[in-house]
Amino acid sequence: MRIFVTGATGNIGSHVVRELIGAGHQVLGLSRSKEKAVVLAAAGAEVLHGTIEDMEILKSGASQSDGVIHLAFNHDFSKFAQNCEDDRRVIATLASALAGSGRPLVITSGTPIANTVPGEPAREDNAIVGSDRHPRAASEEAAILASEIGVNVSVVRLPQVHDPVSQGLITPLIEIYREKGVCAYVGDGASRWPAAHFSDVARLYRLVVERAEPNARYHAVAEEGVPMRDIAEAIGRRLNLPAKSVVKEEAPHYFGWLALFAGHDMPASSAKTRQKLGWEPTGPTLLEDLARLQVSAA
Repeated sequence: MRIFVTGATGNIGSHVVRELIGAGHQVLGLSRSKEKAVVLAAAGAEVLHGTIEDMEILKSGASQSDGVIHLAFNHDFSKFAQNCEDDRRVIATLASALAGSGRPLVITSGTPIANTVPGEPAREDNAIVGSDRHPRAASEEAAILASEIGVNVSVVRLPQVHDPVSQGLITPLIEIYREKGVCAYVGDGASRWPAAHFSDVARLYRLVVERAEPNARYHAVAEEGVPMRDIAEAIGRRLNLPAKSVVKEEAPHYFGWLALFAGHDMPASSAKTRQKLGWEPTGPTLLEDLARLQVSAA
């Protein structure tokens, strides 16, 4: 297949590109940066220069490909809600170029969208929250509309995706810890975040686009839930900082914008994903990668 990948030079996208090319696919990768475009080309991909703000570029990339994996997302969390609405528009644009063709569109969401059954992990077929409750649900709402106009669309929901350099929301959490001088967790720290290594997530995206099953939902989850206390203590050991319990009311002081997520229990299951695709994660665990965390100078 010739696959158009948005976010092809990002942390996840660069792994997905290598996985696809290694499996014999051709990749058309979107890149806004000339420097990163050189790296993308060196990996064996064809480069489409442009941004996700350019709707004509997006239509062009989708139109000349056998399938699309949409990974690009603006991770400036100071305007998270706006970024989610922008993603809604990007998905609608990609869908307009694929409607009625049968060519797969794989979009990206997050596992918390399906944490809708109290006391249970998020599951692939759970009902999802709306964008009025969680802005990231805008992407899945866009996927539903895409399906209604005849697009073969499926969703990959992400946990905290990690290696020793980057760990999803944990990466900005580490910077907050360094700023505050303490690795905080809320209450007893039993709230859990799911996780998966970059290599396993990249392999899942490949399997999903190859499977091309309409309206499928997949969870890229290797670990159902890692307790926040364990995460804080692992980071504390690498940064030589104390780990500390704080009460919920103190969370905004210790976590800033991340207080929205810090104390939430967000476990997620990938049992149905594994059964359907034969996907078995083999990469390091989150705590193993945090033990090898690459720490820059303060």
